[in-house]
Amino acid sequence: MPKPCALSALLCWLAAAAGTPTAGAQSAVLAPLDADEPITYFIAEGEPGSAYRDSDRELAQWALEAWRRSANGALELTPAPESEALVRIYWVPASAGQYGEMRPLRVDGRRGAAVYIRPDVRALGADIARGATEDPLLRETIVYLTCLHELGHALGLTHTAEYADVMYFFGFGGDIPQFFGRYRDRLRSRDDIAGVSGLSQGDLAQLEALYGGAAPASIDAERERL
Repeated sequence: MPKPCALSALLCWLAAAAGTPTAGAQSAVLAPLDADEPITYFIAEGEPGSAYRDSDRELAQWALEAWRRSANGALELTPAPESEALVRIYWVPASAGQYGEMRPLRVDGRRGAAVYIRPDVRALGADIARGATEDPLLRETIVYLTCLHELGHALGLTHTAEYADVMYFFGFGGDIPQFFGRYRDRLRSRDDIAGVSGLSQGDLAQLEALYGGAAPASIDAERERL
């Protein structure tokens, strides 16, 4: 498995550093994937010490599906062996105050991405860890939204300063427990995650700008369903 490099720290959602990466720094590593052919993906088993659960694979698949569904036909995703996959998801132990990262790859001349998720919620601090222990759906929310955010980077989306966006960067400030809590409050059961994307109008606008075909109406449809 390839290891994260220093460059990927620019894209860390919950970075230890308080600074914000500039648009120029992000653009150096972010670009849309080649969607003319199916976008292949691979989801690894969890590394020892990562606090990975077998059910986390489903959370990653739901995050992939949320982006695919929201692209309204512009993206086709299909599983593939690790060596062939454009998007590769790894579950790794927490380190350096980082909870999620994306690192660019080249796969047979096509842009790809390695996504690193650290599903040990203790990395987010005692208060969030305690809440996630008391409320299993909060833990699932955190892992799912982290997958969603980092897969957004894999697709080429940049950080934003809009708190409503899943692509929001906490270097701008913002209430982290509330960020996760507002999504958690929309769930009655774990299965609801499959139908509640967590994407904002701003996220969908970025997706549409990169690939076309995004469907902003899907957000209202989720609200009506719940």
